Amino acid sequence: QVQLVESGGGLVQAGGSLRLSCAASGRTFSSFAMGWFRQAPGKEREFVAVISWSGDKTFYGDSVKGRFTISRDNAKNTVYLQMNSLKPEDTAVYYCAAAPPLASLGGSYNRPASYNYWGQGTQVTVSS
Repeated sequence: QVQLVESGGGLVQAGGSLRLSCAASGRTFSSFAMGWFRQAPGKEREFVAVISWSGDKTFYGDSVKGRFTISRDNAKNTVYLQMNSLKPEDTAVYYCAAAPPLASLGGSYNRPASYNYWGQGTQVTVSS
């Protein structure tokens, strides 16, 4: 089992920045690929970003490329999502999730079903 706890959400004006954190406990954190997803009211869960266990590979959803950066610190069992140039359409509940190694996912790293463990989510609200 892996327990994931997100933090860092809040209310921010458009153009601002936030950094989300996801602290993991339980099974060896460094063996998992870690992803971020988001879900707005009435919408499906959307892929945001994923990072390999070593941190050398990252992938992003088209809507956040160039604005968001995913990183991880395996010594601290924590993954981060730095969000810059925030827009009102970024408003959502943000979830972190753990998946098997990225190489084993192939092109499925952007699918929620590929992730075994999920946090409870943290709300991000961007005002215009």
